[in-house]
Amino acid sequence: MNKARDIRMVDVNEKPVTARHATAKGKVIMKPATLSLVKQGKLPKGDVLTTAKVAGIMAAKETHRLLPLCHPLLIDKVDVDLKLDEKASAVDITSMVKGSGKTGFEMEALTAVAISALTVYDMCKVVDPSIRLTDIRLTHKSGGKSGTVVLE
Repeated sequence: MNKARDIRMVDVNEKPVTARHATAKGKVIMKPATLSLVKQGKLPKGDVLTTAKVAGIMAAKETHRLLPLCHPLLIDKVDVDLKLDEKASAVDITSMVKGSGKTGFEMEALTAVAISALTVYDMCKVVDPSIRLTDIRLTHKSGGKSGTVVLE
């Protein structure tokens, strides 16, 4: 195999277990009429915000199954918050994942946001094919060698 193309899971055996935390955000932009249906709970598939929250929590717990080189982590807490932004005609999504481990929880927080956003899309696409998923990003992480990193 070409060494330049080898892949590998990073060896974290020698790293100490530390308390870790990661926060990520994203946005789902839609037509105002679609946002109104979300707010009223009148979409054919049901309660968009609750379903997207549960999907995000489940996704964070399964990140190591979705991304081939991620370590399975013991998660102590996952929170996914979805808020309606009527001015921007959007659903703002924030996830927070924390626990103790030898590696961080950034990918779990990002996965929670991404899957929550995809769930919103899936549940709303029947009435609005123009929906856009945007600005999925890490906003904060703490723990481990790099300490606290605040990105916004």
